[in-house]
Amino acid sequence: MRDKVQEALEKVRPFLQRDGGDVELVDVNEATGVVKVKLKGACGG
Repeated sequence: MRDKVQEALEKVRPFLQRDGGDVELVDVNEATGVVKVKLKGACGG
């Protein structure tokens, strides 16, 4: 599951970076399906 989430983030990352931001995968809880990410740069606020 973590690999699938990372692949999805790689697809949206260029759009975030174009606006001065980025996204980092923090955690994937496979039992609950909860994914935690950290928004960086312009996306952080």
